[in-house]
Amino acid sequence: MDFGFNDEQRMWNDVVQNFMVNEVGQDYTLEHDLSREFPEDVYRKMGEMGWLGLLIPEELGGMATDPVMFAIFCEGIGKYSLDTAACIMTSMFTVTNICRHGTPEQQERYIPPFLRGESKFSISISEPQSGSDAAGGRSTARLEGDEWVLNGNKVWCSGAHLPDTTIAILARTSQDRYGGFSLFLVPNDTPGLHIKKMNTLVRKSLGTTEFFMDDLRIPKSAILGEVGKGWQYIGEHLDLERLSIAASQVGNARTALDDTKRYLTDREAFGKKLSQFQVLKHRMADDETELSAARLMVYYAADKLSRGEKAAGDVAKAKLFAAKTLFQIAFNGMQALGGYAQLPEYHMERYFREAKHGMVGGGTNEILRSIIAKSMGL
Repeated sequence: MDFGFNDEQRMWNDVVQNFMVNEVGQDYTLEHDLSREFPEDVYRKMGEMGWLGLLIPEELGGMATDPVMFAIFCEGIGKYSLDTAACIMTSMFTVTNICRHGTPEQQERYIPPFLRGESKFSISISEPQSGSDAAGGRSTARLEGDEWVLNGNKVWCSGAHLPDTTIAILARTSQDRYGGFSLFLVPNDTPGLHIKKMNTLVRKSLGTTEFFMDDLRIPKSAILGEVGKGWQYIGEHLDLERLSIAASQVGNARTALDDTKRYLTDREAFGKKLSQFQVLKHRMADDETELSAARLMVYYAADKLSRGEKAAGDVAKAKLFAAKTLFQIAFNGMQALGGYAQLPEYHMERYFREAKHGMVGGGTNEILRSIIAKSMGL
């Protein structure tokens, strides 16, 4: 078993890491976190380089990379912020639904501008009364002549407010618990769609929203795939979504640990470097050990997906462990930096805030444990 990258993967890792250092950086990330602004120029640069098309088939203009190469990308773009990573990844795994199930007309309308970095996608599943229990959603879509009419209330829809964004909305077309959902492509400037950005602790650059659909009318052709298959379609991209989050958590944990180590090496107290105190050295050693394990779990799951094997349990394990690892590393970083950890310009408070969100977004730790238990036959 080979635990290392091959030449192509190693080169790709270097390219992404260098891009983040030279084209993004911590100061840029901090600026957009404080201003709650989307990193539009970075998004467009990635479009120009073809990176937004990593998961899109070559016949549709993409690069058709495998999940390992995608994980390398997500680990890299998570370097300074899980929020920055989400600004890119959310559109990338959402558009895979159009690649798989869209009509030629939908693919022609939505994919080329996305590949150029001119448009974005958002996915809407949760509702106020149904978060983890997504099948409890009550928003409805009914067919009236040549139009679908949507009504209901959605929440935690990240990036739905951004200009030139199309939302993939899961809505109920019958009362069947799982077979009663369909998926619709709705441009966010459609009349009858009322979007409100939420003042959250994290997701400041991407932003997350609540929106209401009040007799929202869209063409009959706006349905994605078949009626009643929405739940199935959403499930198809969840492994990639969770893998992307786990990989970005590993990338962010590496930076948080490196920042902590640098501070402990530079700072003196009681006549010696903080890094010389055994309690702090051992804490960092534990963090390094768990981070190494988390990274291996991410790439083990990615490799299984690349081979076409079922890996829902392995992806769940990777995300669960990576989330816990990042949170512990960020927590230890907050302790090590003391009062300075409270200052945004030291970045650790951002890592800490976003680490906590990582235990909820894309599947809570509790849901992930249920998936793992199911993979065990329990």
